[in-house]
Amino acid sequence: MPRLSGMTGFARAGGQFSHWTFVWEIKSVNGKGLEVRFRTPPGYDALEQAARERAKRTFSRGNIQASLTLARDMSASDVSIDAARLEALIAASRPYVEKGEVAPPSFDGLLAVKGVLRSEDDASEADAEALHGAILVAFDEALAALQTARLEEGAALSGILTTVLDEIVALREQAASLAAARPEIIRDRFRARLQDFLDGDLPEERLAQEAAMLAVKADIREELDRLTAHIDSARDLLAQGSPVGRKLDFLSQEFNREVNTLCSKSGDSELTRIGLALKAAVDQFREQIQNVE
Repeated sequence: MPRLSGMTGFARAGGQFSHWTFVWEIKSVNGKGLEVRFRTPPGYDALEQAARERAKRTFSRGNIQASLTLARDMSASDVSIDAARLEALIAASRPYVEKGEVAPPSFDGLLAVKGVLRSEDDASEADAEALHGAILVAFDEALAALQTARLEEGAALSGILTTVLDEIVALREQAASLAAARPEIIRDRFRARLQDFLDGDLPEERLAQEAAMLAVKADIREELDRLTAHIDSARDLLAQGSPVGRKLDFLSQEFNREVNTLCSKSGDSELTRIGLALKAAVDQFREQIQNVE
């Protein structure tokens, strides 16, 4: 069943491979598109492309920050000495020592030479690939946990947006009930305006123009009909589930346009009150859908 997803969440997942332990922490916040940024230890940049592709398959919007932490068990079994390389270095230094040109090399100094002291960092290419694979498995687990968190936010947003749409429907019906009685209001207003014009001795052509303008300005049926269509579209999008955030954002702009026009046509205080309440509800709707993927 399609579900609405938010864009805010946090997830953590980790694992262990050989003497390594690793942890992914992923944070997600609102974003117009999808942006994934990584913070990984030196030497693990190659993981980023594969991880980014996984994130793109899971999400379509949101700013995501993924951090990888690694730690290695520094037990003695992790470290070994390349005896052949050590002996070769001692042999190479002996002629210079015998001539008195240099001091005999210290053991600590020899161990500091690259390649003499080997550790898990010098694992084979196959071991390195296996480690990377295990890290990516943990990343998939973190993505799944993040998706769950975002779906939970989406469920809450769905309830809020449905409530706001119900409020818009109720206000729209109130406006429609006022519109049904508006012919009498228009007639009375026109009679008053007509008397003003007659007292001013205006030409009939001008009177006809004013009458037409009053009728058009007072008629809000078109705005109410479009509001109904937008409400139906919004409910359909919510039922489809994410990703519908961009479409809902565009639809909220259409809501706002119709409500603004309705307010501009208002000729009485009650319709103005309803229009302002509609505008507040539409603003709340638009604010909430900024969190929808």
